[in-house]
Amino acid sequence: MANEIIPTKYLSTVQPLIAKARELLESGEELAAMVLVGNFTTGQFVPVPIDTTSPDERDAAAEDVRRTASIIDADYVFTIMEAWTLGPEHIKRSDEIIDRYGSVSASPYKVEVVSFLLETPYGLWVAQPRIKAKGISKKKRTFGDVEFQRLDEAQGRFADLLPKEAGGTLH
Repeated sequence: MANEIIPTKYLSTVQPLIAKARELLESGEELAAMVLVGNFTTGQFVPVPIDTTSPDERDAAAEDVRRTASIIDADYVFTIMEAWTLGPEHIKRSDEIIDRYGSVSASPYKVEVVSFLLETPYGLWVAQPRIKAKGISKKKRTFGDVEFQRLDEAQGRFADLLPKEAGGTLH
């Protein structure tokens, strides 16, 4: 089940959003943290900005997303944000690294990524392609292929955002 692919209607919905994120980075823009909440039946699509300046602001943003998802009876929630993570060679030492440096972003092992999280009633998929410089530019950046992995066990403030009664058809 861990490698199950995203249902077609969800994938076709998020692909243009991923392309737009790439376009913004490649034109030298910052990628604002955003959650997109959608309902296939009504066609509603609501962007919810995320203030990432503090844990309290992030918690408030997650509650805004939950409220929006409930109001529109959302079928999906798609989160896009720049983030720091550890490379696979350092994941097993994450607790040690955070204890030593205070956070992943303060460590010399940090890797800049675009974090994509797609929550549907059928599962949770995550992709974190690395951000890299585009050519010799100091401002323009890009990311490689976006390969989602099913990760239903993911936890955190930006997981479990859909209303429990969310539904719809799979394909």
